[in-house]
Amino acid sequence: MKILILGAGQVGSSLAEHLAGENNDITVVDRDGRQLAILQDRLDIRTIKGRGSHPEVLSRAGCDDADMLIAVTNSDETNMIACQIAYTIFHTPTKIARVRSNQYLSYPQLFAQEALPIDVLISPEQLVTDYIKRLIEYPGALQVLDFAGGQVQLVAMRVFRGGPMLGHELHEIRDHMPNIDTRVAAIYRKGTPVTPKADTVIEEDDEVFFIVDRRNTRKVMSELRRVDKPFKRIIIAGGGNIGQRLARTLEGHLHVKIIDNNKAHAKILSEDLEKTIVLLGDASDEELLMEENIEGTDVFIALTNDDEANIMSALLAKRLGARKVMALINRTAYVDLVESGDIDIAISPQQATIGSLLTHVRRGDVVKVHSLRKGAAEAIEAIAHGDAQTSQVVGCSIEEIPLPPGTIIGAIVRSGEVIISHHDTMIETDDHVILFLVDKRHIADVEKLFQVKVTFI
Repeated sequence: MKILILGAGQVGSSLAEHLAGENNDITVVDRDGRQLAILQDRLDIRTIKGRGSHPEVLSRAGCDDADMLIAVTNSDETNMIACQIAYTIFHTPTKIARVRSNQYLSYPQLFAQEALPIDVLISPEQLVTDYIKRLIEYPGALQVLDFAGGQVQLVAMRVFRGGPMLGHELHEIRDHMPNIDTRVAAIYRKGTPVTPKADTVIEEDDEVFFIVDRRNTRKVMSELRRVDKPFKRIIIAGGGNIGQRLARTLEGHLHVKIIDNNKAHAKILSEDLEKTIVLLGDASDEELLMEENIEGTDVFIALTNDDEANIMSALLAKRLGARKVMALINRTAYVDLVESGDIDIAISPQQATIGSLLTHVRRGDVVKVHSLRKGAAEAIEAIAHGDAQTSQVVGCSIEEIPLPPGTIIGAIVRSGEVIISHHDTMIETDDHVILFLVDKRHIADVEKLFQVKVTFI
């Protein structure tokens, strides 16, 4: 596939890295020649220096025969105009744009084909807000990812002392929960993947990914570790797009405070938010945090635009007694550093955004992609088409499907019913199949499995 990426920032660079090794023809456009040179040194891609919204630059980049344009520059306007030009002049089949400002997103009619012809609209702020909301909804989870419209969830948890399943083999889960079905999709032990088998013993500090019907998520979580009390008191540092959205989402059922150091913006927040307490100040001010009962706070979430400020304020909040702390981290290099310390969860906006973008790049009928473990692993939802003669999966049991190494089919959604997969589970036409790939380098093999033969009509 020939893909044109506009923007060599965190998202554009990460996306180029994901796609360059998957037999795609990638061209990246950016005004920063130095950043392009760094990318070209690392990856087998083309780079073009220039403004992505200029027709001449898009022409040099090969937009006239590109299969897809992905506009992820830091400018909403550049992204939107680039899609318009790609549609009007170059007739590019698929146009994806990242749009951040709520001033645009509040008017969905802007993005109709007869207006701004954008096929897929990506809002990183909304994706991150939804991601954090799920973490707050399920205390103790490291990640909670939705599939099949939220019917199925993939949950990552760290196993601590006191969990009922600690020291037990995986097949014993069914004995502990005879009426609940779940599938352990992956285990990471000291950062290394362990293939989950019936006799695999769960050890302390294991990071366990399990797939489950959403209605049973909390029950399975309780088997892996002591159940955390529900979160009630939240402090958000930073009232930008994400902080404001999150406060608006949570304030109806939780006690929310938001700290912002800009007087004018704090006034806007106080007018926009109904129940949230808006505080003017610095989130790394120890005296302010003590005054606001940080020791009685369930979750402190640092969401400013400054990675260092997020890290420092989260560390301070943890030291002062916050039960759990999260920090928004844009720089990939920082994520490993903070997660090995006192910060409970590092939130990577580009990882959330890239998963959404990959959904539209994957071959076959892939309707959902989540990028995991800093891009090394993937969880995908694919729809099975065809019949026994034209498909490699339809009419086959799980054990008959030639899945690549480290790939597990965790669940199937069939006509609204969630079926946790076992070795003898059969795949039928139109099933939504949820897979976990420990090594995303095998994604091309999985894509081929879900592509029907040319004889299928």
